[in-house]
Amino acid sequence: MSDTDTSGQPKFLGQQTALPASPDDATLDYVPNPRTGELFLVRFAAPEFTSLCPVTGAPDFAHLVIDYAPGQTIVESKSLKLFLGSFRNHNGFHEDVTVGIGQRLFSEMQPKWLRIGGYWYPRGGIPIDVFWQSGAPPEGLWLPDQGVAPYRGRG
Repeated sequence: MSDTDTSGQPKFLGQQTALPASPDDATLDYVPNPRTGELFLVRFAAPEFTSLCPVTGAPDFAHLVIDYAPGQTIVESKSLKLFLGSFRNHNGFHEDVTVGIGQRLFSEMQPKWLRIGGYWYPRGGIPIDVFWQSGAPPEGLWLPDQGVAPYRGRG
């Protein structure tokens, strides 16, 4: 779902924008891929992602890493930031939140390939890491490690 103004420019870019109340209220904006036909990887890291526990309502914290190989469009980063911020008051289990973000991006943007790593900080003493990808990566795509160390506590 792209939300552009009448000139075809991204709606949010350069504008003061309020945080959407929920992920359902958030609009992800996509712009044409400036390198259509090239195989390359785009990475977004959100090291301070938050959502709410659906049982207790307590905040949950994660480091999200989103990697994708663009197709015809790329996601506009400000709209992605607003979308991720809209989870601040959203109740969801780690698995549902992580996979849901990946699936929404993949469905709307239609990249060649997408993966998301959700590295959640401990809840009840147990860190939970959730990973989803759209399928096998395209042949020849450079896939660097996501760069998030396993949780070690004080160790």
